[in-house]
Amino acid sequence: MHPAVAVGLVFGGCCSNVVFLELLARQFPGCGNIVTFSQFLFIAVEGFIFETNFGRKKPAIPIRYYFTMVAMFFTVSVVNNYALNLNIAMPLHMIFRSGSLIASMALGIIILKKRYSVSKYMSIALVSVGIFTCTFMSAKQVASDSSLNEEDGLQVFLWWLLGIAALTFALLMSARMGIFQETLYKRFGKHSKEALFYNHALPLPGFLLLAPNIYHHAVLFSQSEPFQVPVIGLTLPIMWFYLLMNVITQYVCIRGVFILTTECTSLTVTLVVTLRKFVSLIFSILYFHNPFTAWHWLGTAFVFMGTLMYTEVWNSLGPFLARWRRRRSKEE
Repeated sequence: MHPAVAVGLVFGGCCSNVVFLELLARQFPGCGNIVTFSQFLFIAVEGFIFETNFGRKKPAIPIRYYFTMVAMFFTVSVVNNYALNLNIAMPLHMIFRSGSLIASMALGIIILKKRYSVSKYMSIALVSVGIFTCTFMSAKQVASDSSLNEEDGLQVFLWWLLGIAALTFALLMSARMGIFQETLYKRFGKHSKEALFYNHALPLPGFLLLAPNIYHHAVLFSQSEPFQVPVIGLTLPIMWFYLLMNVITQYVCIRGVFILTTECTSLTVTLVVTLRKFVSLIFSILYFHNPFTAWHWLGTAFVFMGTLMYTEVWNSLGPFLARWRRRRSKEE
């Protein structure tokens, strides 16, 4: 498949996925569990049919390793989605999750004893300052909400702090999972499709612990206003439509990233994913009118500049721009 198609899938799928997630979370902030369960179920069913051939194909990586990976992946997914129920705005949610480089570097130094160049440390410092700026300004907005009395305002702020703690925990756990995957792939080889299936199929029994919450939101979704799906003319509750589109776009997003990793270098993948996050952030601010001050913009700029500096994209762009200038001079 042409890389341009993969890039289109990433931008179309991932950006649309964020939109439908925010539509769901704005109406029912506590719907993270039903969203996570639906995404896991869809990808698990698809993988069971097309990857494992209805269970007939044996895994290349021993199943016991997947149980460890799954415990981390399940925890990260549930905590990230549940954080939206803790007064965390979607833009801050996206910016905070962009700080995965910080967690990866920290755990890489501690666990793998890695050492990095000065430019890498500078880029991580930029990302850290950016996330701190956005988080601090969001904290001031939550604390100074004039629509709340002092007691309610304090309670909201404490829930917000818990949300920040949840996002921090998920960030570190995700980085630890990445290191675990890296060691597995070095030992057994890369099996991304297989890992995708087992990471989504094995945790499904864990959702039994969340069944009351999932059922509660399923009832709320069913009581939402009816919506007629364009083209096919099917009428269903609008929240179920949002959930269906969220699941489909999540699958398109994951498949797009997977295709991109097979067709392009890791640098290109990181650049595309970073730009996609930026586009999603801008859309969330403009379309949903999320509060975003000049300080938030400054913090966001630091995060994305640091990410691009970490990937050393400027070094790759240099030769490209030089070739472009030579071609232009020949034409003139």
